[in-house]
Amino acid sequence: MTTFLDAARLQLQLTPLGPNFAAEVSGIDVATASDTELTQLRSALVEYKVLFLRDQFIDDATHIDFGRRFGELTTGHPVHDSGNVPDEVFALDSQDNGFADVWHTDVTFMPRPPLGSILRPVVLPPNGGDTNWADSQLAYDSLSAPVRHLVDQLTAVHDGNREFGYYLAQRRGGKGNVWEGEQVTALVPVEHPVVRVHPETGRKGLFVNPGFTSHIVGVSEAESRGILDLLYAHLTKPEHIVRHRWQLGDLVLWDNRSTAHYANRDYGTQRRVMHRITLRGDRPIGPPAGDLTPLV
Repeated sequence: MTTFLDAARLQLQLTPLGPNFAAEVSGIDVATASDTELTQLRSALVEYKVLFLRDQFIDDATHIDFGRRFGELTTGHPVHDSGNVPDEVFALDSQDNGFADVWHTDVTFMPRPPLGSILRPVVLPPNGGDTNWADSQLAYDSLSAPVRHLVDQLTAVHDGNREFGYYLAQRRGGKGNVWEGEQVTALVPVEHPVVRVHPETGRKGLFVNPGFTSHIVGVSEAESRGILDLLYAHLTKPEHIVRHRWQLGDLVLWDNRSTAHYANRDYGTQRRVMHRITLRGDRPIGPPAGDLTPLV
């Protein structure tokens, strides 16, 4: 019997890049994709978490149109002013400190982080600038049962001030962008579960990241640091990671609810410009009290 996703594999020509997550997609042109193709692509994204599409030579308008057909878009960023680009686009320009060389999950410092992101290169250095993604669900599954039992119960604080507080205050004068219908004037730290239950699959994944997670709630500073260091080291083990070498025309989609990512900053003074749009997400939910991982 052919399942829905089996049909998607056949039509979209999905080539898994590893035994656990990430796939390259061919047989689709995002500028002219049918509704059926987009529905299948959405299903593939949930299963594979990161999708790589080649030869998608699109501009900002087509990028945004594709995103709107894929889901509801957010503003490009809660506080960052990307200059002469549409409001939906977040432009990361290495000549304007547009780096992402810390492991992070996009915008977890807001109450409703994005569902996913869609990224394309605009200017690439001759060498370097690869991006890495980590599978947070695989990382959770491969923890020992006692550690899963511990982290199932924890909550963490995510604080955007560590990365963007100075920018908001000094370069934007305390007036950021409109996010979730309200202008951002302060980055108030938010709490999210350390283990997030994916709203579509029910799978558990680690939902902390070095970029925006400041500490664990209800434990000492030393305990918080020890727990987070353990989880970060485990999340970014090589067997949990896929690495992508960019070419112009690439388009990468990832599920922000089940991944973290890191952009290599290994290209010196060469310029790297990436344009990203993000899909509106929901409030992260942790495991219910009766669904803790057994100790044995």
